Amino acid sequence: MNSRQTIIRRKTRQIMVGDVAVGGDAPISVQSMTNTETTDVDATLQQIDRLVMAGVDIVRVSVPSMDAAEAFKLIRSRVAVPLIADIHFDHRIALKVLDYGVDCLRINPGNIGSEARIRSVVDSARDKNIPLRIGVNAGSLGKALLRKYTEPSAEAMVESALNQIDILDRLNFQNFKISLKASEIFMTLAAYRGLAGQIEQPFHLGITEAGGLRTGTVKSAIGLGALLMEGIGDTIRVSLAADPVEEVKVGFDILKSLGLRHKGVNLVACPSCSRQNFDVIAVVNELESRLEDIITPIDVAVIGCIVNGPGEAKVAEIGLTGASPNNLVYVEGMPDHKINNENLVNELEEMIRQRVAAKQLKEEDLIALG
Repeated sequence: MNSRQTIIRRKTRQIMVGDVAVGGDAPISVQSMTNTETTDVDATLQQIDRLVMAGVDIVRVSVPSMDAAEAFKLIRSRVAVPLIADIHFDHRIALKVLDYGVDCLRINPGNIGSEARIRSVVDSARDKNIPLRIGVNAGSLGKALLRKYTEPSAEAMVESALNQIDILDRLNFQNFKISLKASEIFMTLAAYRGLAGQIEQPFHLGITEAGGLRTGTVKSAIGLGALLMEGIGDTIRVSLAADPVEEVKVGFDILKSLGLRHKGVNLVACPSCSRQNFDVIAVVNELESRLEDIITPIDVAVIGCIVNGPGEAKVAEIGLTGASPNNLVYVEGMPDHKINNENLVNELEEMIRQRVAAKQLKEEDLIALG
């Protein structure tokens, strides 16, 4: 819609996580993390495949042991999506996965050990041009910071981040992104805002331990949405106690709602009421289920009556307005034909897929023309 305001993003250094650019003018990427046992290679690969089908840009895998590092080597050889290895405490594991082709390391320099160990990891990352992600979490702040601030706070999180950045500065390493996550929304917002003007590196956004599918989605939408609207954030993960595929779906929905990413079907639908001329909720649920595989951007409006239907349909590529005796379908904002309730979902799905196929063909032609 033309009334949507443009979000001015924070200017940052750009890093590369595999073939995905993070920061600068790159699209905001969507991440998720596997929750399988990494040593169960087949289960982990199956989950990664499902995440890729959902459109994920980057996948993080926990690597807590040397056995997990060996499993990671096999996983790395069998997937194309960029992989981040989540490493804590043991610098030897970090060195292993760097040799095995990791695309980014998620570490906390403060818990890797001596500066010599940190240097060995940083030197290897520099030699291989692999970025790091510094992760600050309100639930795992150091004892010295907790003594100083008495409890987790945004100020303590920012100081923790700056302490870790100082370590990398001493080692002349700038190829990193950073996250400052708390389960409390206001603390998270204050931490990111507090650090935003002090460094030039990109931010990974998240509300950590946000909760289950419903509550976690709400908390993440509020917290991430507030930061993204301010232009803060270069890559995101929606942390849910749910199927990781749901994290990807919610992540893209947040970005789509702000006009920051256009991927898949953007479905505008009314909540339904007694004016509806078809079962809006059933139609929308069925369409969402059937169209999950589509990644080409397309705007679709499904409105149950003629009060708001024509207005929404006119700004969608395909719009449906409930009417009696037959509903009215709009294409590119213009009334196109009438449709009855009997085969409503099938006909809408066919129209959407035909339009997506035409858009894909046009895009391929443009690429061929250079």
